[in-house]
Amino acid sequence: MQYRKPSLAITDQIRLLQSRGLNIPDIQKAEHYLSHISYYRLRAYTYPLQNNANPNHPFLPNVEFEHVLDLYRFDRRLRIIVFDAIERIEIAFRTQIIYHFSQAHGAHFFENGRLYHNQVNFRNDLKSLDKEIRRSSETFIKHYKRKYTQPKRPAAWMSLEVTSMGLLSKIYQNLAISAEKKQVSAHFGLNPFVLESWMHALSHARNICAHHSRLWNRTLTQTAKLPKHTGFLWISLPPSMPDRVYTILSCIQYLLNIIAPRHTFSIRLKELLAEYPAISVRDMGFPNNWEQDPFWA
Repeated sequence: MQYRKPSLAITDQIRLLQSRGLNIPDIQKAEHYLSHISYYRLRAYTYPLQNNANPNHPFLPNVEFEHVLDLYRFDRRLRIIVFDAIERIEIAFRTQIIYHFSQAHGAHFFENGRLYHNQVNFRNDLKSLDKEIRRSSETFIKHYKRKYTQPKRPAAWMSLEVTSMGLLSKIYQNLAISAEKKQVSAHFGLNPFVLESWMHALSHARNICAHHSRLWNRTLTQTAKLPKHTGFLWISLPPSMPDRVYTILSCIQYLLNIIAPRHTFSIRLKELLAEYPAISVRDMGFPNNWEQDPFWA
């Protein structure tokens, strides 16, 4: 089947939304927003307010354009909070991996194939690392290249500092179980397999935030394993839907409690939810009475 839908002028976009039952009391305001936020991007926020079983996608009763904007604003601010938190967590992951493995196996441990259990992935990840080093504009990478000819790659505390979180999570997953790998995960009160899944899931969430995609009610394709045992306080109320954002928010809260005990993540999250009481936290995977869990105190 060939795609044949034409591009719509903003006035036609508004007429289409109105024909589907969306109440737009201020046409000029709608035109302004649609001039700066594409119709297709907003579609992600109109979708839960429509009857999508009907091919005409009519809006539910009494839905206004402002309700769509509220979902968009809420999601944008949620992404900002999550992205800021993941930055601190990513740095902590990177620091622990570099420290423990460099102490045990030297500055270029990441080049040692004997430390990895899948050699194909090891070689592919090393190629990806080389690309990221070449792309880097960091001063310390440029200085290394000017001053040293051997080894070709800078030491771990330089090379792994410029890797993406996604590649870092792949490298950690591929490292064979060892005392060092356990030391890294133990620092966060987790076992290595749980930490691997959290790194992948947080990397996925980070990329969603970085690309300004919808987060609030998204079904996440990379899910974090729910640990049976942790070294620090963990949620007592499990998520209603483990593949929704509540699981990621819980992982962030848990890790920040270790990394930055005086963080304000839970405060910022609760304030945001209080500002948008119409937002369904159930769609985000929040369990009933989640606020009463001591974990979120």
